[in-house]
This record gives sequence, structure tokens and C-alpha cells, in this order.
Amino acid sequence: MREGKKLIFEKGKKELKTLNFNARLDIDPTELNELLPESLQRKDIPIPDIPEVEIVRHYFNLSHDNYGVDFGIYPLGSCTMKYNPKINEKISRLSGFCQIHPLQEENQGCLELMNLLSRFLEEITGMDAFTLQPAAGAHGELTGLLIIKKYFEQENRIKNKILIPDSAHGTNPASAKLAGFSIIELQSTPEGEIPLDKLEFAMEEGDVAGLMLTNPNTLGLFDRNIETITKIVHDNGGLCYYDGANLNPILGKCRPGDMGFDIVHLNLHKTFSTPHGGGGPGAGPIGVKKKLLPFLPEPSIIARKGRFTRDKSSTMSIGRIRSFWGNFGILVRAFSYIRALGADGLKRVAEISVLNANYLRIKLKEKYHLPYDRWCMHEFVLSDKDVPNGITTEDIAKRILDYGIYGPTIYFPLIVSGALMIEPTETESKDSLDHFIFVMNKIHEECRENPEIVKTAPHDTPIGRLDAVLAARRPILHD
Repeated sequence: MREGKKLIFEKGKKELKTLNFNARLDIDPTELNELLPESLQRKDIPIPDIPEVEIVRHYFNLSHDNYGVDFGIYPLGSCTMKYNPKINEKISRLSGFCQIHPLQEENQGCLELMNLLSRFLEEITGMDAFTLQPAAGAHGELTGLLIIKKYFEQENRIKNKILIPDSAHGTNPASAKLAGFSIIELQSTPEGEIPLDKLEFAMEEGDVAGLMLTNPNTLGLFDRNIETITKIVHDNGGLCYYDGANLNPILGKCRPGDMGFDIVHLNLHKTFSTPHGGGGPGAGPIGVKKKLLPFLPEPSIIARKGRFTRDKSSTMSIGRIRSFWGNFGILVRAFSYIRALGADGLKRVAEISVLNANYLRIKLKEKYHLPYDRWCMHEFVLSDKDVPNGITTEDIAKRILDYGIYGPTIYFPLIVSGALMIEPTETESKDSLDHFIFVMNKIHEECRENPEIVKTAPHDTPIGRLDAVLAARRPILHD
């Protein structure tokens, strides 16, 4: 930590005595003993005595030691970090949305919003029904896989394997395993797509429940054989699962349901403007075609006699997978974003996300190795191959921080050695993209002429380069 940086607890001075929590308790100690066992009562509240102005300054300064989307471009690949309209934040904080319990009778407006949001998502994806319960993308994956499992159990067919390409999101195999499936990995072709011959061979085994496909995949590539792929899976009795976390570049252009997919999950916190990062919150709704509708989690929202109500009539549902309706505040933000943009605006999102990514791809491949040199969608992957003087991907990412930009995703996807995964998103201007290009080119020049400054980066951040291996093996945990 930089010289002079102290924790808020270290700044507290006992002689100030600005606060006295023990003296301000409005309850008699004897009454407290009746409410709470003495063994559970704190003898002291370790809150430092600091004047309000010092507290404000401490956290204000601390916030500027971090990086966020309000500071500049956030080119993380496969995690759509982007501008979050402040109006969405205000709408989600309206008292009718944030100060109501999901079991109150007065929540008709909330139920109507979720019902409308489901209809919007059905139209966007080509699905017949949605559940909004899943709290994140991986949670949505698990929900979808449990639906697939229940479907084949009801059909009295033993299907215990899932096909997953090596270009899929990293959570796909974990979700499939957690749902009780064995995983068969499909190795991508040199063009970054699914090998049709291997897909057909695997499906002919008879025990494969289906394919779990990220499209566009983590290379930022849309599989050009998509309709052939879904036909092969269906012809062999399987189901097709669409990981829609990378939905941005196809909004209003094409729909998973029209491609032949039976089930899809969306990351509302990636595609529809929710602040994303730091572990949440998120929302991973699942959409299904008609034949899978009975298996959706319950309760569902239905309109009956002019009112919205909860329905638990399905005997084949996989059951509740989260309390109440999910992360409702995220649903409000997504609803607001979709209503604000409309159909034409969503198409524009797709067009600009693809344009921005390809602009960067063309400019950066002049200096950096591009393993899959073809038209990309919302993101693309470079590598550290041919970077001079033994400079690695990690070195480049750390040096980017010195220029006031957050580093891209590194070493993922695993099928690209030394991967630099870049996603500018649809919200970045040409000026910010040009600045990022300038920084990347400047770093490449440093790799040739002054490699030590790159290998020892970062130099201008509050904390220097950490020993990631040591941190993973010997973490320091506090109460």
C-alpha cells in the first residue's frame, strides 16, 4: 500500500470522542439481556472516532484509487461492463418498487412489470415462456440444465451427458456437472466453430441429453453452421441450450428460438444495463420453448380476472430455485432499459457493439497476433505470440493500468495461449476507442524499446504487482 495510506480504523483517535455508541443505547441493559443472550452481546463496538468530514474524505479518496465504468473504457471480454443509465437507477429506487414485500397484495405493479419483461424477453429471443427467478448467469445455467434433466426423466429416457465446446463460458461445464451430467468437450475447428463430424458422432451415442452452446462464443465468433448444429442434435433426440450471455451483438438481428434452440438463459446484468462487477447482483432468466414450459420453476405469474397472481399448477416443475421472484431491482433496470431503447434501439445496440469490436480488431492486429482473423461479433481475442523480449499477456495487462485504463480479460478462453480478450461494448465512443488503440500501440513500442518498464508494471497504481500464486496459496483472511 502506498505511503500514507491508512485504514479507517487506523485513523481513529480515542481522544476525539466524537461518538459514544454505548452511551447512546436507547434500551436498558437489563431489557437487552431479555432480548439477546449476554454471550451474544458485544462488549464494545469497534467503530473509530472520526469527524464526519474526515470519513467523507477518506472514502472519497479511496474511491479514486479504484477503477469503474465512470472513469473510462472497461474492455473486459465476456463480461459486458458498460455505461449504466442513471435514470434506471432512479426508477429502481421508486418506493413502489423498493419498499414493498413480494407477498403484499399491493404489488400488482411489480407483478405486471415482471410479466411484461417476460413478454419482451420472449420476443427478443423467440422463446415461448420465461422464468425470472435465477439470480445470475450460472444460476440460470443450472436451472436450464435441471429442466433438461427433468424433461428426459419424464420421457423415461436415460440421457446423462452434455456436449460443451471448448469455446464455451467457463461456468458451463461446472453447471452441467452440478446438475448431474457427464461432460463431453468438443474441440473447436481452426475457424473457431463446432466440428460437425464430431458433433454428429457424439450425438449418435444415444445417451447425450444435448448441446450447451455459447453463441457468439468466447472467441467473439458466431457459428455459421448454427442451424445445421441444432438439426443434428434434434435428429438424435437431444435438446439445444443457448448460453445467451453474449446476446448484445444479435439483439433485434436474430433469435435463438429461430435458430432451433429449446432453452436459453440471458444475463440481464450484461446485456440490459445493470451495474455488473464485484460479484453482483445479477439476473439470469431462463426462456424455454413450449414443450419445456411445464418444467419451469414455480410460482409463475399469470393474469386472472384482471389481476396478476401466483400460479403453482404444474406437477412437473423443477420447483423454486430462489426465494420469491429473483433480484427484482435488476429486473426493474432491465425493463426500463428495454422500454427506453425500443426495438430500433436494441438493433442499434447490436450494430454498434459489432462495429466497435471490429474497429479495434482491425487496428490492433497490426501490432498484436490475432489467432482467429475473421469478422467478429462483440469481442475478439488477441495473444502475446510474437510480442518481443519475452513480454507476457500479464505484463501487457498490468502496463495498461499505468495509462489509466482497466485491463482486458487475460488467459481466457483457454484455447488461445496468452489470450487477451477485448470487448469495447456498444457504449464507447470512437474517441475512447482511439485512445485505447494508442495505449496498446504505445505499450507494444515499449515492449521493443524498454521491456523492463512493461515487465515491472504497474508503476502508478495504489498497489503494485501482486504475487498471485502466493495470494492463492496463502490467503490472509480476517474476521
